Amino acid sequence: MTELTNINRRAFIGVAGAAGAALTFLSVGRANGASRSFEFALSDSDWRKRLGPERYRILREAGTERPYSSPLNKEHRRGTFACAGCGLPLFSSATKFDSGTGWPSFFRPLPNAILTRADHSLFMERTEVLCRRCGGHLGHVFDDGPRPTGLRYCMNGLALKFVPA
Repeated sequence: MTELTNINRRAFIGVAGAAGAALTFLSVGRANGASRSFEFALSDSDWRKRLGPERYRILREAGTERPYSSPLNKEHRRGTFACAGCGLPLFSSATKFDSGTGWPSFFRPLPNAILTRADHSLFMERTEVLCRRCGGHLGHVFDDGPRPTGLRYCMNGLALKFVPA
């Protein structure tokens, strides 16, 4: 009887482990905007053509660029940071600050520019930031930013395009 109990226990642990791994894989590899339609939408192949491989990985697959790799970290002119996917203006240069994290950071988005949703990937809870018009993954927002909002919108530079004023 003890041998049968051990086999059943091992089988249960194996099935539970496989189920947990599958759920983790699905949450990490999710496609953005899959459960919602956006006003600016393209087919997967059209997104790939429009964005190229790195921007596609970030905007459509919720990827992240290497810290300190974006030229937008050093962009200090007056202007607007827009979505690299659809061109929607997202952040004013007046709200940009150097967070020391290696990604372009802002303390406030433009009105009606972004959406947020819970992100449980990578074994942590964060708040994902999406472009309101196309659903592109921009980055994450954290509550360790400067005044007046106390927020840090930590964005992937490849998800943005700078438009000078």
